[in-house]
Amino acid sequence: MITLATAFRRYLLLATLPAAALAFSGCGDDDDDNAGNGRLMAIHAAAAASVPVKIVADNAEIGQLEYGRNSTYANVSAGARTLKINDVSSNQTLVSQAGTIERDKNYSLFAYSPAATIGSAALLLVSDDLTAPAANKAKIRLVHLGLSAPNLVDLSLAGPISRTGVVLNVAFGTASPFIEIEPGSYNFGVSSGTGATATTEVSVGDGSGSGTGTKTYTAGKIYTVVVRGIKSASVASAQQLRATVIENN
Repeated sequence: MITLATAFRRYLLLATLPAAALAFSGCGDDDDDNAGNGRLMAIHAAAAASVPVKIVADNAEIGQLEYGRNSTYANVSAGARTLKINDVSSNQTLVSQAGTIERDKNYSLFAYSPAATIGSAALLLVSDDLTAPAANKAKIRLVHLGLSAPNLVDLSLAGPISRTGVVLNVAFGTASPFIEIEPGSYNFGVSSGTGATATTEVSVGDGSGSGTGTKTYTAGKIYTVVVRGIKSASVASAQQLRATVIENN
C-alpha cells in the first residue's frame, strides 16, 4: 500500500528533476514515426509505352500523365519507397523499382523506354539540386532518353565552324548534373561527335518539342532538357526524337 508519506516523497523527487528531462521522457518515439517528406516530379518519356500512366509511390498515387508530360513536384513520404508506373486504363504495372526518398530533398522520376519493343519501360530516379544558381546565372542539365540515338550526346550551341559543348557526354538512360550558364535566348542542339564532324541529333528550339525557334533562359531559373522518343522515321510523329525543356523552379 502506498502511504501518504511515500507519495509525498515521490512528488518531491519529481520536483527536483530538470524540466528538460521530464519533457524528453514524455516525447516517446514521435520523432521517429514522423519521417517527413521529400518532393518528387514525374516525367513520362517512355516512347514505347506511350499510353497514359499513373505514378505511384507505394500505394499512393502521385498523378496521371500522358506521354511527353510532366507533373509538378509533389510531397512523398521520406524513406524506402516502391515507385511504380501503372497503365491508367488497366492499372497494370508497367515497371516497378525501389527508391529512397530523403527528407526535404527534391527528385525527378523519369519513365523511359530502354528498348523499342512495345511496352518497354524503365525508371530513372535522380536527385534534383535546386540550390539557386549564382547571381546573374541560370542552371541547366541534359537527360538522355532518346532511343536509337548515339549512346553519348552533348547539349551544345552552334558555332561558326563547329559546335560548342555546354553539357558533355551524357549516356543513354542517365542525367547530367546541373551546370551554370549565362542567361539569354538560345537554340540549343543535342549533338553527337566532336569538332567539325559533330552531328545535331535534334534541336531544342523553344523547348516545346517542335525543334524550332529559341528559348529565353532566365537568371535564377533551373532547367532540364529531356531528349525522348525514337530516332526513326517509321514511328508515329509523336514518338519521334524530340528535345523538350522542363522548368524546375
